[in-house]
Amino acid sequence: MTRVGRQYVGGGGDHGIVTVWTAGVAFALLAVFAMLIYLGAATHARHRAAATADLAALGAAVKLNHGTRHACEAAALVARRMKVDLVSCQVRGWDVLVTVQATAGWPLGDVGGAGEVTARARAGSVEAVR
Repeated sequence: MTRVGRQYVGGGGDHGIVTVWTAGVAFALLAVFAMLIYLGAATHARHRAAATADLAALGAAVKLNHGTRHACEAAALVARRMKVDLVSCQVRGWDVLVTVQATAGWPLGDVGGAGEVTARARAGSVEAVR
């Protein structure tokens, strides 16, 4: 390779390849980071749905002696305050079965839902074991 003035002539070389590699590595790191955020949001929604289902079932079981309607209203109130949708509330004997559904989303904005998460819980009287 010979130098003519301020330019190199011939040789071809690998000028600029470091920029391409750096951009590729930066893109790969951003992709991994976005996947971790997505999985974290889905896990958070799953835990929130499970906790809401448990709390709604317990709240409904407490109100069960006032009637089925009052029990399911209590479950709906808990789900609404936890910002989760109540899918179903069923009373079978002295047991309350609650199903809720939560939406997983991106933490930094609503770019698109990460999916729907469903959780179920049961609460009621304790049976004596002999």
